[in-house]
Amino acid sequence: MAYILSLETSSTVCSVALHLDQQLLSYTELQMEKSHSSHITVMVEQVVGHAGVRLEQVDAIAVSGGPGSYTGLRIGSGTAKGLCYALDKPLISVDTLWAMAHAVIESAPAPEQYLYCPMIDARRAEVYTCLVDHALEVQLPVEPMVLDSASFASELEKWPLIFFGSGAAKAKELLAPHPNAFYLDNVKPTAKAIGTLAYAKLQAKQFEDVAYFEPFYLKEVYITKPSGK
Repeated sequence: MAYILSLETSSTVCSVALHLDQQLLSYTELQMEKSHSSHITVMVEQVVGHAGVRLEQVDAIAVSGGPGSYTGLRIGSGTAKGLCYALDKPLISVDTLWAMAHAVIESAPAPEQYLYCPMIDARRAEVYTCLVDHALEVQLPVEPMVLDSASFASELEKWPLIFFGSGAAKAKELLAPHPNAFYLDNVKPTAKAIGTLAYAKLQAKQFEDVAYFEPFYLKEVYITKPSGK
């Protein structure tokens, strides 16, 4: 039996979960932009406290590994690494898009009938996305994609696709209408899904090097220089 503390900071929603193996014990989330750094440590304390567990009892720290918000991922990874150092615990990274897909697959009535396309909104017509089947086997790898009417056209001819995440509304607007295209609203990254997928990695001892771990930003942050002389 193992306690897994999971952090999800890749989007505007900050969440923390505590699992005992794959059983969710405690969970909290905060939907407030630019608040991750000031609230996440308090949320960690709340989650373990509500479960009646001490931080020292946690067996591993799991974190959303990206892609997603550059600043959010840095906050999550920094907090997770700090906890690992302080508690001498292993670090587990879980792909953000896979965790989103897993949550949708778990609730689908006939998951084997679809392919799953999680999307994180990026700039303009761009999204961070991938395509997986019901067993999370990769059909298209994670990539930044500029959407247009022809995107996913060949896949849609073969399979019904479910689009979801913060970029799904953009996809619905830009992709050509197709009877095999389905869209889900209000699917967001959560620490619940991170913790569920982290359990298999804990069993397999698939840990990150705490000293050198960096999230999968996919693209570096855009930095603009201030104007003026």
